Amino acid sequence: MAYKDNKRPDIYSRITDQIITALEKGVKPWTQPWQAGHAAGPVSRPLRWGGQAYSGINVLTLWASAMDRGYAAPIWMTFKQALELGGCVRKGEKASPVVYANTIVKTELDEQSGDDVERAIPFMKGYSVFNVEQIDGLPAHFYAQVESGLNPDQRIEAAERFFEALGADISHGGTSAYYQPHMDRIQMPLFGSFFSAEGYYATLAHECCHWTRHGSRLDRDFGRQKFGDAGYLCRAEIAVVRCVLGHFSDGSNRQLFEVAVDSLCDALVLR
Repeated sequence: MAYKDNKRPDIYSRITDQIITALEKGVKPWTQPWQAGHAAGPVSRPLRWGGQAYSGINVLTLWASAMDRGYAAPIWMTFKQALELGGCVRKGEKASPVVYANTIVKTELDEQSGDDVERAIPFMKGYSVFNVEQIDGLPAHFYAQVESGLNPDQRIEAAERFFEALGADISHGGTSAYYQPHMDRIQMPLFGSFFSAEGYYATLAHECCHWTRHGSRLDRDFGRQKFGDAGYLCRAEIAVVRCVLGHFSDGSNRQLFEVAVDSLCDALVLR
């Protein structure tokens, strides 16, 4: 009798949920307008401990895990591999799922011809890995940070005045941009780590859109319970502002960017 575990989510569903969560949290990871924080490269190209790149669905699941948890390092390994390299996974750390797919060749008797024939049988098994940021004691190169060049742009005075007037609690540091509802705080990478001034302000404006949902401000959830429900769709007007701002993250039009900032200001005042 086939074994069924209805409580265990399908790995493809888990990965889809992870990606949706990452998209809802902020800037699209594939257009992240700031530099990678690790010398081995961006988290969108996950690597095994020996430098070999993951492939297939493992790229998506590890990429989503890194974005969800704010990791800057793209390197992953099993618990056993960490021990063999002299490291130790910290107590309480949660592993990320990956899969291994291959085929086995089985020799069978062909009932019609009476000959032995080979049949390839595909299989897939899952196992768990940890990011190097979850592990202590590894050799130094696993933690090496990229030597980033500073953003050559100057800060935009009009944008600085706007964000200062909002009064949001904004912290700088790390390699992720997000809004923390429970702390009512926006976290941003340093200005100098962005490729352009517009990329910095567009990202900050996006996080400020999330910041306006707080109960002490717009208290905006529209009864939302899950992704895709009626409450979620009611946030479309907010997404319009985000999309407008996002178009200028490459620094293509500073004047239009400033107009977009003014539009966001008007939207907040009108509410």
